[in-house]
Amino acid sequence: MKLKPQPRPTRRASTGRRGAIRSGSRSRGRGARRPGVPVRQRLARRLPSIRRLIAGVGAVAVVAGLVALLNGPWLRVQQVSWVGAAYTDTGELGAILEEQHGASLLAVDTGSIANRLERMPAVAEAAVTASLTGRVSATLVERQVAFVWETRSARLLGSDDGTIFAAIRSDAELAEDLGAVPRVTDDRRSSRLLTVGDTIPGPLLEATMRILRIDPATLGSRASGVTLRIDDEYGFRLASTEPEWEIAFGVYGTDPRVTPAEAAARLERQVTAVRTLFAEEPEDGIGWVDVRNPGKVYFRAKG
Repeated sequence: MKLKPQPRPTRRASTGRRGAIRSGSRSRGRGARRPGVPVRQRLARRLPSIRRLIAGVGAVAVVAGLVALLNGPWLRVQQVSWVGAAYTDTGELGAILEEQHGASLLAVDTGSIANRLERMPAVAEAAVTASLTGRVSATLVERQVAFVWETRSARLLGSDDGTIFAAIRSDAELAEDLGAVPRVTDDRRSSRLLTVGDTIPGPLLEATMRILRIDPATLGSRASGVTLRIDDEYGFRLASTEPEWEIAFGVYGTDPRVTPAEAAARLERQVTAVRTLFAEEPEDGIGWVDVRNPGKVYFRAKG
């Protein structure tokens, strides 16, 4: 019995099969997708949350409320007041505060107003407050009166740094609390120009205070009190009413070449010269003493 040979499988068919398998696997690979983000989560990322919306609306409402308060008729300055103004110019003080009348209380700059008030001559310190009742108030602390400088036109009140911060009429009586304050009468021509806001030069003020502190006993006098005047001819003149006499000390505080130590030494020599004179001559018989040059003392008897 003879067997017939079987035909061999062709490679073309095998190749086509494999190709079909590969093609199928590729097509399946291309169609596969990863799991996507849910739509709710994507929307949550893009849209603001409820809390953020509420916070934003609240912020807008606050800003709108502040704008309404600033521009509305509610929180407005309706009254101004002040305390502590004994020597301060109330006209100027009132003008500064009245500038705030009708302004919004929230826009009132109390610090700036206080700085303006402290630039006034009589004011040492100032504090300004604004209340919700519509009132702006200023509290003043004024300078302390250290001396009274009298001229032909006014009585000027000065502080210890020489600043003249107030003036009263020359014929007006001084307050009782100013009775013990050092006082000088200035008859110089230049004194007529002195006014509030000016400053007495330091050397001149220092010499004035030093001469006013002279105790009559150190002069060898039994006088209970003295007064001081300044003029263009004799400079400083110290006078007593009982016993009645006058002493010319000369000019002080105008020569910049003279140091304070030199001025003090000259004044001490003058005091010594007067004491020597009163020890040698009866004080009651002397009416005028010229001690401008302590080395040569001149005096004139009464009568």
